[in-house]
Amino acid sequence: MRGLDWPGLMRAGLHGAGLKPAEFWALSPAELMFLLGRSAAEAPLGRSRLEELAAAYPDADGGQDGGL
Repeated sequence: MRGLDWPGLMRAGLHGAGLKPAEFWALSPAELMFLLGRSAAEAPLGRSRLEELAAAYPDADGGQDGGL
């Protein structure tokens, strides 16, 4: 599982963006990423990627068990 790179974010916020510690800690991770010009979310799953995943990981029973 990947977590947040707090040391890197702190360097970028405190040194790169010039935030004061209280300003840094008042931001949510999403707000900080936006401030730094980075997207906090990945692009939504498109039809072509969904089809790639379905082909790579087909349902063993053709989807007949209702996901159980």
